[in-house]
Amino acid sequence: MDPLSQLLSLLKPISYITAGFDAGGAWSLVLDDLAGRIKCYAVVRGECWLSLDGDAAPVRLSEGDCFVLPTGRSATIGSDSQLVPQRASEVLDPNRSGDVVTYNGGGDTYLVGSRFEVSGRHADLLLSRLPPMIRIEGAGGQTRLRWCIDLMMEEMREKCPGFELLAQQLAQMILIQALRLYLATQTETDTGWLAGLADPRIATALAAIHMEPAFSWTVEELARRSAMSRSTFSHLFAAKVGETPIAYLTRWRMMLAAERLIGSGETIAGVAQSVGYVSEHAFNHAFRRTMGTSPRRYARESRRA
Repeated sequence: MDPLSQLLSLLKPISYITAGFDAGGAWSLVLDDLAGRIKCYAVVRGECWLSLDGDAAPVRLSEGDCFVLPTGRSATIGSDSQLVPQRASEVLDPNRSGDVVTYNGGGDTYLVGSRFEVSGRHADLLLSRLPPMIRIEGAGGQTRLRWCIDLMMEEMREKCPGFELLAQQLAQMILIQALRLYLATQTETDTGWLAGLADPRIATALAAIHMEPAFSWTVEELARRSAMSRSTFSHLFAAKVGETPIAYLTRWRMMLAAERLIGSGETIAGVAQSVGYVSEHAFNHAFRRTMGTSPRRYARESRRA
């Protein structure tokens, strides 16, 4: 499985609200319901302003743009960035999946998309590696994404049997297509996990780690796979991904180990071996350093949750 697919598999994003939003006049909402969730929407008609909590400059979104909010930070969206916003949790019905929500009369700005519940216990560690806001300009002009958006709108409008399930599947496709398009826009100066995935050389190393996490990887071997010298590879990997190759390898191994501790029924020694650790003691130390608790306690508390 490729790195992006593996990341999304560990996050287990479940689309539990898929809806349209039709706003009119002057309006502004604080999206205060994003903790532990990913929001992915496309602007189908009109325009609006979007800003993240703590960021001074709002971003203008126009027809055809798509945005993803993956880290849970509160955001404000509206027709005017200077308006005093209302809390979305107090204004909008959180249970109206499959509907088009009309706000302030509608008619000016129309968005369609989904809100995903992230169920992985270590989701915060994974999401922290992503940008707080992912914006794709003119995404509506991309054939695959446009098809998904148009079909979702049609399903919500016609409400044929099975439309809610189909809309949820389309929401997953829109999320993946949006991330793909964002990858294609990365430049040499961009940083972060997605920036690393967009660089063909670093992507080769990431794919190798994800394909064989239990392999005895060294920086030299990863550099060789990426057709670079050790020093050049180490510098580029850290600059792009934000951590050293070995630090990334360890963290990814611990993510996989955490998943196996919850659902596989394996012993700790067995889980340790599955992610490349011959020594259970060394595994316990690495797990505690990364996850903040011991493997045994992590498994016990996860089963209680």
